[in-house]
Amino acid sequence: MPACKETFLGERAFTGKAPDSFDFEAIIYEKNDGRATITFNRPQVLNAINHQVLSELNIAFKDASWDDSVAVVILTGSGERAFCTGADLKEQKQFLERPRDYWKWMGDFIECHERLRNLGKPTVARLNGIVVGGGNEFNMSCDLALAADDIYIRQVGTSHGSVALAGATQFLPLIVGDRRAREILLLNEEIPAPKATEWGLINWAVPRNELDAKVDELVDKLKAKLPEKTRYTKQQLNFWRDLSWHTTIGHGRDWLAIHNTSPETWEGVRSFSEKRSADYDEIRRRWAEDDAPEWPDGEKPEVDF
Repeated sequence: MPACKETFLGERAFTGKAPDSFDFEAIIYEKNDGRATITFNRPQVLNAINHQVLSELNIAFKDASWDDSVAVVILTGSGERAFCTGADLKEQKQFLERPRDYWKWMGDFIECHERLRNLGKPTVARLNGIVVGGGNEFNMSCDLALAADDIYIRQVGTSHGSVALAGATQFLPLIVGDRRAREILLLNEEIPAPKATEWGLINWAVPRNELDAKVDELVDKLKAKLPEKTRYTKQQLNFWRDLSWHTTIGHGRDWLAIHNTSPETWEGVRSFSEKRSADYDEIRRRWAEDDAPEWPDGEKPEVDF
């Protein structure tokens, strides 16, 4: 490999590094033959996202963007059970009493998605297992998606105390249409891979034992395209997504942080960790009876005017 020409910065600064130089723990980062593969590596928690995952993804996305030997970026999950199942609720529990910290966490989540969508190379979601919540938002932030035909995709926000506003509410209407987006986000039902393909939520669903061969085929096709023309085509395609994203994401970040102390959020997180359905009737009863519905412990604070 020829040495890089020196620039006014000395050694060439704007290029990638060897993947093993990063010492990642929560993701696996590999580069080989024109592709970068980034793998969520927390199979013990179904590849749920914590802050370490976000921090490492941001570094890997930046490196893949800067490395001119990388033509295509693959995003996938470790194991066969899950691609990614969204936020790690063990970490999210900490934010129930610390909304300011949740606001900071959301900042890194937002940065991660913006880096993924704007890294200048084609991105492919390799859906090796179930895709839930924020995991689907990572799926939709990629340019193309292919899945094992035995997986499903599901949004869970209205069932478990959150709002899917970091990609799902913005992108689903553009990808599957308004009615289907409402069905996905309001009903929270599983969407099997064949139906997801029919709806346009993913591009291909193949038997699990054919998944890697299909990825290889797709990578070869994408590599056989001009890099600058590909980059600008992506930029133009991003227009409508960017318009909806930038119009809503800042407000959404603040809204989620402020409402992270609400009884709905507490009940959603608690019920999920206890493996039961949330007590939707109790939430509505408190609303109807004005039983301090805005406070998680049911007690309004004492205020002396």
